[in-house]
Amino acid sequence: GQPRAVEALQFGIGIRQAGYNIFALGPAGTGKLSFVRQVFEEEAKQSPVPADWCYVNNFEQPHKPRALHLPPGKGAALRQDMKQWVEDLRSALSSAFESQEYQTRRQVIVQEFKERHTQAFEELQRRAKERSMVLLSTPGGLVLAPVREDKVLSPDVLQKLPEEEQKQIKQDLQDLQESLQKILQQVPGWQREMRKRLSALNREIAGIAIGGLIGELRETYADFPEVSAYLDTVQADVIENASDFLDSESESSDGDTFTEGDDPSFEGDSPSLHRYQINVLVAHNAPGAAGAEAQPGAAPVIYEDNPTYQNLVGRIEHIAQMGTLLTDFNLIKPGALHRANGGYLILDARKLLLQPYAWEGLKRALQSSQIRIESVAHRDGLISTVTLEPEPIPLNIKVALLGDRQLYYLLWQLEPDFGELFKVAADFDERLERSTENQQLYARLIGTLVHKEKLRPFNRTAVARIIDHSARVVADAGKLSARIGGITDLLREADYWAGQASNPVVTAGDVQQAIEAQHRRADRVQKRLQEEILQNTLLIDTAGEQIGQVNGLSVLQLGNFAFGNPTRITAQVRLGEGKVIDIEREVELGGPLHSKGVLILTGFLGARYTGERPLSLSASLVFEQSYGGVDGDSASSAELYALLSAIARLPIKQSFAVTGSVNQHGQVQAIGGANEKIEGFFDICQSRGLTGEQGVLIPASNVRHLMLRQDVVDAVAAGKFHVYPVETVDQGIEILTGIPAGTCDADGNYPEGSVNFLVGSRLSELAQKRQAFNAPAG
Repeated sequence: GQPRAVEALQFGIGIRQAGYNIFALGPAGTGKLSFVRQVFEEEAKQSPVPADWCYVNNFEQPHKPRALHLPPGKGAALRQDMKQWVEDLRSALSSAFESQEYQTRRQVIVQEFKERHTQAFEELQRRAKERSMVLLSTPGGLVLAPVREDKVLSPDVLQKLPEEEQKQIKQDLQDLQESLQKILQQVPGWQREMRKRLSALNREIAGIAIGGLIGELRETYADFPEVSAYLDTVQADVIENASDFLDSESESSDGDTFTEGDDPSFEGDSPSLHRYQINVLVAHNAPGAAGAEAQPGAAPVIYEDNPTYQNLVGRIEHIAQMGTLLTDFNLIKPGALHRANGGYLILDARKLLLQPYAWEGLKRALQSSQIRIESVAHRDGLISTVTLEPEPIPLNIKVALLGDRQLYYLLWQLEPDFGELFKVAADFDERLERSTENQQLYARLIGTLVHKEKLRPFNRTAVARIIDHSARVVADAGKLSARIGGITDLLREADYWAGQASNPVVTAGDVQQAIEAQHRRADRVQKRLQEEILQNTLLIDTAGEQIGQVNGLSVLQLGNFAFGNPTRITAQVRLGEGKVIDIEREVELGGPLHSKGVLILTGFLGARYTGERPLSLSASLVFEQSYGGVDGDSASSAELYALLSAIARLPIKQSFAVTGSVNQHGQVQAIGGANEKIEGFFDICQSRGLTGEQGVLIPASNVRHLMLRQDVVDAVAAGKFHVYPVETVDQGIEILTGIPAGTCDADGNYPEGSVNFLVGSRLSELAQKRQAFNAPAG
């Protein structure tokens, strides 16, 4: 029953150019979500499974993680392979660095430095000894001191030596101190050279150790250039930081100033293995894989119920460490755009627009065809914690927004980019034709819903009653409701009442009981107003005749419950200047549509009765005992009948109620809520006792909308209540007064005694009186 929406969806799915995303518009309960998801899932079965996406460490710029894309199923495989590779790597490096060859070569390098260091200081000691000096180690460092007979000379003894000897000692001390200083200046250079040679040795050994392991991975992923390039960077990083996999050891070198701890390649604690992990952002099962959730050739169909900015484009999480928030590429989490990439994404437009930045995030992703994960707080400069700039991921997706028509048209008008991004409108109608074919399909739909909800079987009378109620919901005997949500609720409630009656099968009686129960749960205000009318607190006559008084009909809407309520409308006429006063408008209780209807009455009176003379009456119209706002033109025909009655001084039968709008030609036009209005007046008449004279006048164009309650239908069939379809004001006034309206002859005159004759005569009389009042004195 939704051919327009079906065609739009098929077109939107079929066309792959940018911007042809879908907006499914229509009232709630029409099954937009279920239908769009069903269509997407059918199309997804024919689409290829999209690629897996992973984030890996960028060893050159760790704050900019790299994105890898792999065939379906390969992302999880790479993650597992890298995890095993790291475990194997630890063992391989430990074995390599604990090998005799490495220890020997390392010891040679260390020993070479020790010998150079020792040789320099031994030479300095020899020269010092030749000059009766000794090199001492003190808390303040190395110092030289003169000795005699293996005893260091004290300052006092030194002062007592001959002056020439003192000068010689000072000269020797200065020469040896300069030599010591040169040696000490050379030590840092020796250490740097030593560290470079040790680092080169470590890299050489690490390269040999991991060469075989990394080679196996390269062979496995030889067909994926991105992975091969990543493995190259991993190998380079492992070689550069191989000692991170080993425990630190600080071995003293026999009191020498150099220790292995001085080698920076051996500093640090436990190895940081996280940088070699694979963060599989989105993984799909390979087609045909054992236990695969996605069937071969199935693309993802995702409905995001909570479309916040982060839930759409992903987020970067942080961990607290020593009072600081830190993050890395392993804390990048996917959003709905990632999960649906290569497939279909469904979003509720209202929920999307209610979330801050969510619409902007979606719009930016669709415009750029990229998913860029970015923290809103960092983008706006609200916080300055360590964060990442992940590499954007290409986006290939079809998006469907669900919303009502008002939201769709507001977006078209107020959002400049909306029309460029959502070019396909799938308009879901709330009604469908009540054809024989559609009734059969509707019955099948009811059967499907019953099966889905696991309810009792519904017999044919129950199904027929539901179809009738569906037509009542849309207030059109030739249409059926497409709001499946309400029909599903009725099925559940009918099943409940069948259970209360211990019926194995749901019947029409159970459906009717469910409908009546729904009505009873919501009719408190309706019953209160009816009580006020029956107790004559609200004045409504259902018998007798009155001049200038008619029963109008209105519809009150409370939530999803609507009911009809009769209202007394009265008119008063006097000599005046052709103005019809709308009292509701004067006190600002009348809306613009109601005021328009009253102004139309003035045009009708002037055109029909006073074409060549001024309209010389002053009339007032009011809804009696109305204390709230009044709007709409559905009471304009009732107001015109009251006005004609007051002008012609003809009484109107109060056993009738009237609804319908009128135009300036006196034609009665269709209105809404015809069923509720008729039933509202019927309930009052039934409570007071049906006399067979009561009834309602409705526009003839509303006959096709009638889907009345069974008790009203039965009363009409028995002649106890009447429903009169009228096309013109003349037909209506004849029924209300019992007097012919009258048709004008070729000269424009109406038959004497007719309603139109009496109205025209009274208006002529008022015009003459007005002329007499306006004539000059004498």
